[in-house]
Amino acid sequence: MSDVVAVLEKRGRFLVGVPLFPRRESLPPGERQRGRGQLTVDGRRNGRPGQLVLLRVQGQGRGHARIVRTLGRPEVARDVIEGLMLDRELRRSFEPHVEREAREAAQRADTHPRRDLRGLPTFTIDPISARDFDDAISARADEAEGTTRVWVHIADVAAFVREGTALDREAHRRATSVYVPGAVEPMLPDVLSGDACSLRPGQDRLAVTVELSFRAEQVLSASIYRSVIRSDERLDYERVDRLFAGRERPRAPWGEPLQAARAVAAALDEARRRGAALTLEQPESEFELDEEGHVTAVRPRAQTESHRLIEHLMIAANEAVARLLRDRSAPCLYRVHERPDPERVERLVEQLASLEIPTPPLVEHLSSSQAADAVGEASR
Repeated sequence: MSDVVAVLEKRGRFLVGVPLFPRRESLPPGERQRGRGQLTVDGRRNGRPGQLVLLRVQGQGRGHARIVRTLGRPEVARDVIEGLMLDRELRRSFEPHVEREAREAAQRADTHPRRDLRGLPTFTIDPISARDFDDAISARADEAEGTTRVWVHIADVAAFVREGTALDREAHRRATSVYVPGAVEPMLPDVLSGDACSLRPGQDRLAVTVELSFRAEQVLSASIYRSVIRSDERLDYERVDRLFAGRERPRAPWGEPLQAARAVAAALDEARRRGAALTLEQPESEFELDEEGHVTAVRPRAQTESHRLIEHLMIAANEAVARLLRDRSAPCLYRVHERPDPERVERLVEQLASLEIPTPPLVEHLSSSQAADAVGEASR
């Protein structure tokens, strides 16, 4: 059996479902051969023409289905988005035993030894529309030493999701949370994703902390450990930009730590620019939706200093973790980019040279390794 999101139509004396998101592999074999997707709906009293429904295909290639759930109307965007998520096999709910495990896990005492960082001024920075808060920042400048210490805190999900449990298997099946306009399919039940594992202000929360000591952009030391933290303020990008522009005054206890984090991020940003790192300044589009999920406005959202602050500190924390895993030869997942195609690199260098941009000399019959080196040299 398979499920299909469809719009009900009257065809003669039959009620049929026409798939809203036709995918050839999801249709019965006979329907694929004819290039058609409509399904005859059994039990006509359960549905009316014009409705958007979830159908369950019955039998092997008979082209019959029964209505599992009524979703709404195809002209309502929010109903269509719900249908799209179901079409992509997102469950849209958790089984009762998974929800029960999540509630029990949220109340379970954690047995790992932890550093108590609740007295450390801490804040989160997220989009204003964020529903949960995965990471938080603390920072402290030592003017006498010319150094700054930064703490990057990540919600410790592993403290609640034990390996081999039904909760763990469901999270493994989902792999990630899925966000669409106006809706989300979380990887974990809300009691965890929206509460126990969300670094809300004024609440004690379990975290994994990466503690970094900086002199300008240079990392002097790094340590990683489990912690318990308490966020002092939930900041958003727009508010942080107002603070940086002087249009709003910071408050204690997070004002000075925010400025210390800003200084470190600025040094990291300058170092990236000196190293010719690729920087994309293209603004993202932010959609405003009405109650039915229809787009009422589209606004460009530029990447500002507040976004770069979080980006640089998160990259620094990730690099510290990667170095630790490398030094300990710990098994982990790596993303290895393919080496560039030599012919494309040759064309790129020719085009740069035609614009009188300095380029490195190329050897004949470039190998993939030489092409990668040439791209690195050209970027500098």
